[in-house]
Amino acid sequence: MKFSIVTVVRNDAAHIADTIGSVLDDNSDRELEYIVIDGASTDGTAEIVRRRESELAFFVSEPDRGIYDAMNKGIAHATGDVVGIINSGDRYYPGALKRVEQALAGKCDARHILWGDVEYEHGGRVRGFRPEKRYVGAFAPHPSMFVPLEYYRRYGAYDTGFALLGDYDFMYKAVNVVGIEPVYLPEVLAFYRAGGLSDRRIFACLRDELHVKLRYGASPLTAYGGYFLKLLKNLPRQLLVK
Repeated sequence: MKFSIVTVVRNDAAHIADTIGSVLDDNSDRELEYIVIDGASTDGTAEIVRRRESELAFFVSEPDRGIYDAMNKGIAHATGDVVGIINSGDRYYPGALKRVEQALAGKCDARHILWGDVEYEHGGRVRGFRPEKRYVGAFAPHPSMFVPLEYYRRYGAYDTGFALLGDYDFMYKAVNVVGIEPVYLPEVLAFYRAGGLSDRRIFACLRDELHVKLRYGASPLTAYGGYFLKLLKNLPRQLLVK
């Protein structure tokens, strides 16, 4: 099984080397192409990436139209059977790709997407997929998700109209509209660093989540009820955000 791993980064010189190392240093025995998309960083990030450019399948440093545009750009260069996205600041745990390979054996097609668990920096372990909550928020952040390239080619990648929850839109559509067969691997595959844009803009994320649910036919009463409950639940968290 050939993996295409995509990393998107902009101005993260403090963490990009750790992310790259988690992909390259533990997977020398895997068939792997590694794609790094830098959004025209100005803090030395690109120079750090170039230290390992000979080990990359593709690298570019240029302006983009946001994180999902950059992720789509990386996917467009992918040629592997399965695509994983691990953005700067996050990292795979040792052996993650090996376990994904075992779990997806014979399932590298447009009918399957795999989720594993994520270790959130300040929030403990997040389950990758919860079927009982598929309509209300059943998915871990995208570092634990692995998508066969065939799915991207058939159904498309990320909607760049979203600034924050394009990945949630993608997952919700795949499970609840396209009707893929989720593969859940109940193991921690990745570390997800706190402090990103979604952590700083919690209420905007909740508005995006509401939009996704209404977009794909959820009951307005149910969707808005869940939205207001989450607003109240996250109010203390938002007040702590600087």
